[in-house]
Amino acid sequence: MLLIPAIDLKDGKCVRLRQGRMQDDTVFSDNPLEVAERWVKAGARRLHIVDLNGAIAGRPVNAEIIHRIAKAHPDMPIQAGGGIRDEDTIQSYLDAGVHYVIIGTKAVNTPHFVADMCLEFPGHIIVGLDARDGKVAIEGWSKLSNHDVIDIARRFEKDGVEAIIYTDIGRDGMMKGVNIEATVQLARAITIPVIASGGITNLDDIRALCKVTQDGVMGAVVGRAIYEGTLDFAAGQKLADKLSKKSSK
Repeated sequence: MLLIPAIDLKDGKCVRLRQGRMQDDTVFSDNPLEVAERWVKAGARRLHIVDLNGAIAGRPVNAEIIHRIAKAHPDMPIQAGGGIRDEDTIQSYLDAGVHYVIIGTKAVNTPHFVADMCLEFPGHIIVGLDARDGKVAIEGWSKLSNHDVIDIARRFEKDGVEAIIYTDIGRDGMMKGVNIEATVQLARAITIPVIASGGITNLDDIRALCKVTQDGVMGAVVGRAIYEGTLDFAAGQKLADKLSKKSSK
């Protein structure tokens, strides 16, 4: 079970939102590079960086910061998303040292784009599916589509994506615990890994997630909890490693 610290960028700052609402943000740092350094030193094995302004604008807005973080930590796998809607943007992120790009809105609105990008950049494409009540949301979660999460995830699995990041919008930033049931339901329906996101609050959530790793849940994005201190990142990853070793025996 891989715990992946989230670095959400808005107006050049590191923030966290509640349920994806841009107007309901908490600024945790004016220096995202220092934040990245903090999680690297705490033992992170991957970083999750989202350009929130980009998700709304439909194009990268905070890309320079993401490039600088990738350059500062060349050996750290980084998954980046937010406003990734064309091939040139993907190429620029990969050239900067980002290992995985997360396609969200474009994946839902233009599914064949995912298939094309998987062929163009094999091994580097992740799809982010953000859902409310089983339906996929788009455009920075401001709109709800008619797509069922499991149906569209199965399509992207066939296209060759590396993983699905599944976010329960209702839980995101609310510190109410992860939606294990919905995450496991998706993971069991596909064979590619699922990364959980939204609501992870404390070590109990880590324990619950570790119980379902064999269902295909390979990691979890952790955000507000590690910034507000209800979850110590290093302790959480240590516990996840310990429990994962037990379950593999």
